[in-house]
Amino acid sequence: MISRHWRGLAKADQAQNYTEHLRSDTFPALRNLPGFMSASILTRPIADGIEFLIITQWRALDDIARFSSQDLDAAVVPSAVILMMIEYDRRVRHYEVIE
Repeated sequence: MISRHWRGLAKADQAQNYTEHLRSDTFPALRNLPGFMSASILTRPIADGIEFLIITQWRALDDIARFSSQDLDAAVVPSAVILMMIEYDRRVRHYEVIE
């Protein structure tokens, strides 16, 4: 199993909108992809806004390619989400899940 991690810093007044976007748009679309297993939203307030860590779990890297394209480390960030962010990762990190 592969864990895909992405970090973004949302404007404080946009944090709820971002959470709603994940729940209504992103996660339902991911659930339709072969190999997608689960997703988590982690958040914490910091001085400049609300930090998010989005973790998705996938069966294999090949499954991630259906979502992200052949550049597996490229972040998939819709333009609507970019407007909600102060900063965000352009590249993601993948980890093999051992246990």
